Amino acid sequence: MPSINHEDRTVSFKIVYCGSPLCGKTSNLQQIHAKLDPNGCSDLVSLSTAQDRTLFFDFLAVEADALPGYKTTFHLYTVPGQVTYNATLQLVLRQADGVVFVADSQMDRQRDNLQSLQSLDANLRMNDSSLDRLPIVIQYNKRDLPNAAPVEYMEYLFNNRPTPFLSFESDARSGRNVLATLNAISQAVLHQFRLRTAPSDSTSATPHELPTHALAA
Repeated sequence: MPSINHEDRTVSFKIVYCGSPLCGKTSNLQQIHAKLDPNGCSDLVSLSTAQDRTLFFDFLAVEADALPGYKTTFHLYTVPGQVTYNATLQLVLRQADGVVFVADSQMDRQRDNLQSLQSLDANLRMNDSSLDRLPIVIQYNKRDLPNAAPVEYMEYLFNNRPTPFLSFESDARSGRNVLATLNAISQAVLHQFRLRTAPSDSTSATPHELPTHALAA
């Protein structure tokens, strides 16, 4: 759930990027950090192994004028995809306000993607949450590779739901749809926040885009 400080007029949301090893989670945060105004971003903190695999997490804070009268910050995290770091995944997912599931589009990585999605679901439930209760956006990454699986096939595997999640095709290394993914999950998180905090008789809550200057490429 978001952290709200009424005295300082600040609210912060936690967004977690999940997925299998080397699917492009860290590349997403690197592109976001490179593309956004540095005055509205923190430094990118990355704890990785010598093989450039995330060992614990990456962290990036992004500020936006998203809620009137409050300084709004989105705290972006990634978590390692290796099953040996499942405890880290569960810890970072605690009190998450939204999740981006990054799926590796390479055909031979679909089993790993499925295992990661199942692990995400299981760990959310351990934190008294679920895929049905939390804003989720799916990113089909590495669409530039020649062995990329058809998007229709991946939608069947990962998004075959009564109400499908919003999804994007991307190439995180070049930055394609990285900011679109961030904007979508941010809107979804803000929309859920407004619904939960609006008066019971209010029906006018609608998602708001982040300011275009904050997400300019």
